[in-house]
Formats: sequence, structure tokens, C-alpha cells
Amino acid sequence: MKKVYAFLLVCMLMLTGCMAEAPGENGEEPPQEEKIHIGIIFDTFVVERWQRDRDVFVSTAMELGAEVNVQNANGDVKEQVAQMEYFIEKKVDVIVVVPIESGALVKSIEKAKEEGIKVVSYDRLAMGAGTDLYISFDNETVGRLMGRAVCSRLDRGDKVLMVCGPKSDNNVSFVESGFRREMEQNGIEVADTYYADEWRAERAAEYMEQYGDEIQEIEAVMCGNDNLAGQVIRVLAENRMAGDICVVAQDADLEACQRIVEGTQYMTVYKPVEKLAVQAAVAAVDLAQGKQVQTTDYIDDGTYRIPYIKLEPVAVTAENMDETIIKSGFHLGEDVYLNRPEMLPER
Repeated sequence: MKKVYAFLLVCMLMLTGCMAEAPGENGEEPPQEEKIHIGIIFDTFVVERWQRDRDVFVSTAMELGAEVNVQNANGDVKEQVAQMEYFIEKKVDVIVVVPIESGALVKSIEKAKEEGIKVVSYDRLAMGAGTDLYISFDNETVGRLMGRAVCSRLDRGDKVLMVCGPKSDNNVSFVESGFRREMEQNGIEVADTYYADEWRAERAAEYMEQYGDEIQEIEAVMCGNDNLAGQVIRVLAENRMAGDICVVAQDADLEACQRIVEGTQYMTVYKPVEKLAVQAAVAAVDLAQGKQVQTTDYIDDGTYRIPYIKLEPVAVTAENMDETIIKSGFHLGEDVYLNRPEMLPER
């Protein structure tokens, strides 16, 4: 019996020794798996929604074990190109970019791809560069939703102004196309079209002021985003026309939602950016790991056919504000109804 106990003791000591040497040969720690490095470049953070995109993208990527370096080009194309070069020099695994000008990053993207860096066009398509992925909302549907909202308030033969974003933003053409299609189908006249350089909201205000007395002849204004809509509505208010003119836009910014429940803006297009940012972060990590992003949609960037993850937008008016915006947690009810607390729905 003593011999059996001795034998078992020796086996336990040998097993313990093996376990102690488990970290690696010669007592070295096993190599740690290298982290994924993602660089993301935004156009600007002046627009409220980009701050949401940033926060959700970064938190999701970090949960997936990636490190994220965020850059803000502040609307400067040259700065955005410099930031692309910075990430290429840093040898990040993936670059995610919101292009300021759709065709300005071709050389930088091609250089990144030559270095084995994956590139994702985020929300705006980089043209002619063959990025590895484009992820955005269906922007033509965004325009059609705006158009349908306008047509629900106007009669055949009425006039509308279009205050769009810059032509350099490829999404602007998609939104414009969808909106014009609805106008043509419903006999609404587009009286004039303006493109605000660099998405500067003050340009929209200047345009409306220059439009002068002719504002009296229009029944609606389509705005490229809620930021532009805010300035358009300010000018309309100065002319005592806020609420009389149907104003539509996109992004579901808090101030826009406040204007909708107050009656000075008719609708906005809600694009659940949390879903967009989450899917983009997951796709970026997958690309870094050499995985194929699963999608059945593709889009032509003028040179290449790009894999396209396409999300659906939602039209929001005062009627579905609570159901769409507040219940989803996109904005708090007390914030949306800040200036009209008596309208806050009971819980």
C-alpha cells in the first residue's frame, strides 16, 4: 500500500511540474495575440449624428478586441488625405472613412490597399477607388421618403425648393434622385435647387435670404439634412412663415425632433445610426481577420463593383415620434418635448 501511495505522489509531482511549465518552453510566456488596429476618419463632428456614429463604432470595436484611432478632418479635404496617409504609415489593419469629397481619396485608398490595409467607405461612397466595403442607408429611399412627405401636404402644381448638400458628396445625388422622382410622379414643381458647400448651414440661410419675396410662392422646402433645415426654418420664422411652409430633412437630430413636435418642421428621416455603426465595426473587424463580409448588395463606384451593406431609413413625423424615436431610445421624451412638456405622452 505504501508503494502505491508513493507512486501516486510521484505522479502528482510530475503533473504539477508539467503544469508549471505550461506557459511555454524555457519558462517563457506564450505569445499574446496581436490586437486589431482600426483607424476611422470623420468629416466633422459639428453635425450631431456623427458623434453618435463615433461613440457606437468605437465601443463596439473595443468590445470585439480592437483598438480604434479616431480622426476628425473638420471638413478639410487636404486634412482628410493627410489623415489617410497617417494611418497608412501606422500600418493599421483597416481604415474606415467618411469621405468629404467622394473622389478625393482615390490615390490614398489605392496606396492603403497596396499596403494590405482594408478600406471601408462609411455612409458616403468613395468613388473610383474600389474600397473593400460600402456601408450606408438606402439614400435614394431617403429622398423618396422626403418626397412622399412633401406630396402628402401639397397639391399638383405646387412649388418646392431643394436645399441640398454639396455635389461633392455622392449621397446627395442619390437623395436628390429619389426626391425628384416623387415630385415628377405627383406633379410638384421644383422651383429651384441649391447646393450648400461643405454642408455649411449658414449657406442655406444665405440662400433663403437671397431668394427674397419669391419665398411667398413656394409651399415646401426639402433640406439635405436637419442642420440645413434649422437655418432654413430660422429664415422662414423671420418672414413669419415657419409652420406654414412644409420643411422636410434627414438625420432625426434632437433639435429637428423638437421642431417637428412644435410644428415648424414637418418630417425628418430617421437613420438608426447605432445599427450602422455596430455593423460597420463588426465588418471592420471581420475584414481585419481576413473574413468575407456577407452581403448580397453591390454598388458601382464608377470603376469597381463594391460590396454594399444597405440599411433601411424610416420617415418620422409628429404622429410616430414617440413610437420611432423615443421608444427606441434615440432621444429622451423629455428632451424632444422640452419646449412643449404638455405634449409629452403619458407613460
